[in-house]
Amino acid sequence: MNTTIDHNLFLALNFDGGAFMDGLMLGCSGKVTWVPLYLLILWLVYRRYGWRNLLLFLGLAILGVVLTDLVAGIFKHSGPLKNLFPELPPRLRPMYTPELEGLVHVIKHGGQYGTISAHAATTCSVAMLAALLLKRGWFTALATLWVLLVCYSRIYLAYHFPLDILYGLLLGVLVALLLFMVFKRFQMQEKEQISQL
Repeated sequence: MNTTIDHNLFLALNFDGGAFMDGLMLGCSGKVTWVPLYLLILWLVYRRYGWRNLLLFLGLAILGVVLTDLVAGIFKHSGPLKNLFPELPPRLRPMYTPELEGLVHVIKHGGQYGTISAHAATTCSVAMLAALLLKRGWFTALATLWVLLVCYSRIYLAYHFPLDILYGLLLGVLVALLLFMVFKRFQMQEKEQISQL
């Protein structure tokens, strides 16, 4: 995606929505806001797979959050992979981008760089892993809405450009697919052990 297109799309999505919208978007970006959803996911996984697989899911979900956050952090702070991906050196968040000075609605300032959205990546990895395991249309719709709200909040709050969100979503999808394969592998091994008894 061209930087100009990325900036223009950001400006179309970032606006001053007033105190209510500001509070709503801050809430969507907050981790505590989603605790009821986390608890729902854990309950649904337990109900479908039992305690052992709930613990496996919890471990994999935490691993997914750590992995996605770690990769996003590498790009934000030092950009060691910039030779492989020229678009991905650490780049300034919208709130610090000189070309957009005076055009950006900012509620509170954050770190200077934001090449890959860690919020998009972590949320997507957990939501997709849960959706793949639960296989329920209503939950997939709920998880998609959750991811979209978190992603949009990052643009509204001027922490990320749309391209940063896209990179975060791609990272989240890759990690979720990897973790799903691990979960299935553990399940297969468990079934093999039971059949040998």
